[in-house]
Amino acid sequence: MSVADELQKLDDLRTRGVISAEEFERAKSRLLDAQAAAPGPASALNSLRRSTTDRWIGGVCGGLAKSLGVESWVLRLVFAVLLFLGGTGVLLYLLLWIFVPTE
Repeated sequence: MSVADELQKLDDLRTRGVISAEEFERAKSRLLDAQAAAPGPASALNSLRRSTTDRWIGGVCGGLAKSLGVESWVLRLVFAVLLFLGGTGVLLYLLLWIFVPTE
């Protein structure tokens, strides 16, 4: 449900007299504050960094693991499998190593 729908429901409750104007304002501010605090995909992409502590070669897997919330060995295994499936793992790793900044 979108924020506009939630605000519409709150306004309907206020106009029917179920909640007071003060309760409406508090609920509205909580809803808008929660919306502003929710991270979007752009902020997740901007927070991507190569790890300086959890690294074997360039810190790409360690940084991705921290960003995605998984163990770094899982991503190392994925890159190794991609290496054997046409070499895309090496290409992807090198591109991330070049374009993702360090912590």
